[in-house]
Amino acid sequence: MRLLANRLFISQLGGVLRTRNKFTANKNSFSYQNTFNMSTTNTALSSSSSSSSAPSGDDLKPILYSYWRSSCSWRVRIALNLKEIPYDIKPISLIKSGGEQHCNEYREVNPMEQVPALQIDGHTLIESLAIMHYLEETRPQRPLLPQDVHKRAKVREICEIICSGIQPLQNLIVLIHVGEEKKKEWAQHWITRGFRAVEKVLSTSAGKYCVGDEISMADCCLVPQVFNARRFHVDLRPYPIILRIDRELESNPAFRAAHPSNQPDCPPELPNK
Repeated sequence: MRLLANRLFISQLGGVLRTRNKFTANKNSFSYQNTFNMSTTNTALSSSSSSSSAPSGDDLKPILYSYWRSSCSWRVRIALNLKEIPYDIKPISLIKSGGEQHCNEYREVNPMEQVPALQIDGHTLIESLAIMHYLEETRPQRPLLPQDVHKRAKVREICEIICSGIQPLQNLIVLIHVGEEKKKEWAQHWITRGFRAVEKVLSTSAGKYCVGDEISMADCCLVPQVFNARRFHVDLRPYPIILRIDRELESNPAFRAAHPSNQPDCPPELPNK
């Protein structure tokens, strides 16, 4: 089984867009240095390997299956950046041709037909929180969970409110079922309800960031959700702590590099993205 998994892992490298984990400053903005493999199609999900002696899964750079505006993918991009883990991005369009996440090849990668998925250490992981916990346990540099047990619980608490109580109720598959006319109202309702809870938790847990003065998984989850709230025109004035933390993190290089506007699959026609 390990051999088959490695072969699948290697075969899927063909369409990967190479993203070097290197921050560069351009005036006040930060972005990744991107190198494009022009001989392949970025949206292709698989290609045959031309090498008979490919490296093992443990030696390969992690591959993140990502969509530029997916908040779940965004969380993982932030975590990888903060831990300075080099990785490659393989864009999966959630809207092109009905959604590339539904094709047979990608279903083999992620049976939930969602992003993100991360291929790392010869394994394929799905679900953003599971991925972040794996990174935390295998790459202890730049920890994203506090040492204090109570603070760890507060980080997980905030993550769960966002990842279980807010984001799933306004992701693409739900909004399609809600319908075009009602999707904005629906999203606003659930984001507002969830942000009331997050703001309350932050009133006792926050320091400079969500929990104390160190960046944690909670911050990785909060920033993308604030972006989504603005996208659906949610009034954020009732949430001053959320807004303060979001402002604090917007200039952080790891967060800036993970922003949708800095992703290779972000549509070029979107000036403000």
